[in-house]
Amino acid sequence: MTELQAGQGAQPIEVPRIDARPQRYRDVLIALAAFIVLALLPMLFGSKQLLDFVIRCAAYGLFATSLNLLVGYTGLISFGHGMFFGLGAYGFGLMMQKTGVAIPVAFVATLAITFVVSVVIGAVCVRLKEIYFAFVTLAFQMLIHSTILSWQSLTGGDQGLRGGIPRPPFLGIDLSNHLHLYIMSCALLVIGLLLMRQIAQSPFGYTLRMIRDNATRASFIGINVWRAKLTIFVLAALFASTGGMIMALFVSGAYPEFAYWTISGEGIFINMLGGVTTFLGPMVGTVLLLILNDTVTRLTEYHGIVLGIVILFFAIGLRKGLMDFVVEWIAQRRGKAGG
Repeated sequence: MTELQAGQGAQPIEVPRIDARPQRYRDVLIALAAFIVLALLPMLFGSKQLLDFVIRCAAYGLFATSLNLLVGYTGLISFGHGMFFGLGAYGFGLMMQKTGVAIPVAFVATLAITFVVSVVIGAVCVRLKEIYFAFVTLAFQMLIHSTILSWQSLTGGDQGLRGGIPRPPFLGIDLSNHLHLYIMSCALLVIGLLLMRQIAQSPFGYTLRMIRDNATRASFIGINVWRAKLTIFVLAALFASTGGMIMALFVSGAYPEFAYWTISGEGIFINMLGGVTTFLGPMVGTVLLLILNDTVTRLTEYHGIVLGIVILFFAIGLRKGLMDFVVEWIAQRRGKAGG
């Protein structure tokens, strides 16, 4: 049995200890199977477009799923989460261009920079109520975007980082080889999703759900709400930054659009498409959005109108994401079958 302290001087509440190991082992096996399937795709389909699509899915999927840790699991709607996507892209690109360090070193250093920035920003934002949290995160994102535009000597201004990103081989991996980049992107995606899944299913993840449902009650039973929110804010920033680094490698550069408010809007849109109550909802939404973007932009120049109609359909018609709708439909079918 474990104990949950219900406040200073109160009697501890005993709750049963749940063995999460079978679930964890199953998640690891699913992750390995998913990676094997992704790694076999180049052998089954020789299309470079397919590989490019999966790399983009890896970048935006990590970003959108990390956003759902805030939105779906904690109830924190961030309008500025894209700043960490842009920070990852620019931090990694500048590290490789200016210092010439090994790629793993630049990767870790970029995460360290993201950690420091997210702690500072998060310490301010998570103290605020929901609506103020949303708009203050947006304000910080616009500040970072303005810094990128104005600091031309470092960032290239509105032209972005030019000259490409050096990709020196390491441990037998050459990211200038498109296949190697594809495999690395798939590995980062699977590892990132597995780690976020473990966070969501951990006791900390259920603490976040409690805060989402009733922060006052969570605080009353002894949970440090501010610390829990700050922790998930920082963790989400690290995963979003990883997505930004994948995108920087994919385009061999970084552009101000990566840190603009529209990237956060796309993250919210992805979560609306896929759903926020299921873990894989954001990944489904990522695939849908990229397919929709690629298809609509080829068929018409009025892609904004089409995307707006799709948003209205999900917001007003279904009132939930696709995965939310599917899970609810399956539950209803099982209920009828059981009845």
